[in-house]
Amino acid sequence: MNDLVENSEYMNLLKNIEQIINESKYRIAKSVNTTIVQAYWNIGKYIVEFEQGGSFKAKYGEALLTNLSRDLKLRLGRGYSRPN
Repeated sequence: MNDLVENSEYMNLLKNIEQIINESKYRIAKSVNTTIVQAYWNIGKYIVEFEQGGSFKAKYGEALLTNLSRDLKLRLGRGYSRPN
């Protein structure tokens, strides 16, 4: 059983509203993705700058990522494992 009204003007209205909603969802997702990429790029930049401490090369093996992971998980919750 089809519960949709079979009026062409109504169907046009419905189609236009659906299109607005879908376009808005797309723009929201695109904006969120862009913001996340920018945030992660800046996080990486700050980690590299911190690791290098002004030097051309970083000193590795000081467990910075492990410590950051632990502390971010304590402050912000899940999703901040060392590989992430």
